[in-house]
Amino acid sequence: MRVAMIGTGYVGLVSGACFADFGHVVCCVDKDPSKIDRLNQGQIPIFEPGLDALVASNVRDGRLSFVLDGAEAIRTADAVFIAVGTPSRRGDGHADLSYVYAAAEEIAGLIDGFTVVVTKSTVPVGTGDEIERIIRARRPDAEFAVVSNPEFLREGAAIEDFKRPDRVVVGTEDDRARVVMAEIYRPLSLNETPILFTARRTSELIKYAANAFLALKITFINEMADLCEAVGADVQQVARGIGLDKRIGSKFLNAGPGYGGSCFPKDTLALVRTATDAGSPVRLVETTVQVNDARKKAMAGRIAGALGGELKGRTVAMLGLTFKPNTDDMRDSPALDVIPALIARGATVQAFDPEGMEEAARLLDDVQFKDGPYEAVAGADVVVILTEWNQFRALDLDRVKLLMRQPVMVDLRNVYRPEDMRARGFAYTSVGRT
Repeated sequence: MRVAMIGTGYVGLVSGACFADFGHVVCCVDKDPSKIDRLNQGQIPIFEPGLDALVASNVRDGRLSFVLDGAEAIRTADAVFIAVGTPSRRGDGHADLSYVYAAAEEIAGLIDGFTVVVTKSTVPVGTGDEIERIIRARRPDAEFAVVSNPEFLREGAAIEDFKRPDRVVVGTEDDRARVVMAEIYRPLSLNETPILFTARRTSELIKYAANAFLALKITFINEMADLCEAVGADVQQVARGIGLDKRIGSKFLNAGPGYGGSCFPKDTLALVRTATDAGSPVRLVETTVQVNDARKKAMAGRIAGALGGELKGRTVAMLGLTFKPNTDDMRDSPALDVIPALIARGATVQAFDPEGMEEAARLLDDVQFKDGPYEAVAGADVVVILTEWNQFRALDLDRVKLLMRQPVMVDLRNVYRPEDMRARGFAYTSVGRT
């Protein structure tokens, strides 16, 4: 199959490379000349484990290409995927669909013969209807079908998620489109991957419902963590105790500073706005958004508490900046709330992240970025583990203690055991454990 991928961001680039690895001929299109130039030079603009090798091998074998002008790719494609950004719209929290609709306008003028137009971007219910209207208004004669095909990729594990997904969701009621989508995903049949065909609006809602439910699980365990601290219980044991119930499951029950990233914050907010506009508010999701926002803002107070409430003149070593490990994504990371609050209270912040410092430097002022974890902790009054990168899981704690002004750690990811840290002489604070 011939595939055109509009957008070379996280979703478009990973999806395009994986489709090419399935054996399809994929052309990725983007309006950013510098991004296309870098991709054609073999430089990957995002950090995702294994993506550089996957892109290189498929470019070498002639199945994957990158262009600024997508006219030929769209004209000859069996399926054109829209994988552009849908950020939260300023002012009201709705998803900004301007890039999606601009892509639809471009596609309308170029498709030739029956073409499946696939929305891979995360979009509110009814967006496919508008895409169809845009294309039909521009090209009344065109043969096409608009399909919803949401992505369920975890940053840091996106290639594995794409190639061995829990499920593939396809929203279409067009028989020809169903045949095309079944062929595109046919390589997954070897793994017996469930492919769920639904109506288009149902497919659009599945994506938002999934992310909202996972965000709710994270927020729930974070509130349980606060309760554990109040009553002297251990949130990790609580999470294990409820996670062994197959109706609940153990995933997304790790207490921490609150969720961030490219999906959960904007998708929960967009779902809240969609539901409100539809006259069917989602109160649980509304509360999840509010609680999570408040939690991220409260983390600076937790760090101050470890130093007796006073941050002025103190040095904070921040280990981890990205919203999760194995990505360079800083979008809605807790660091963007925590670090400015620390600085506003008079602290000096020394930070290290294995992949996120370049992006963090564009988003955070007055932070001293260091070359490694030990450089970051040197001279610090408190070390904070904000992101659970593997290299922070087995620090030389004796070395850390010698480098610091005083041995104080605030572990917001529960990487270490309280009893071990106290035995080593650290004043240790974690989440949901006493």
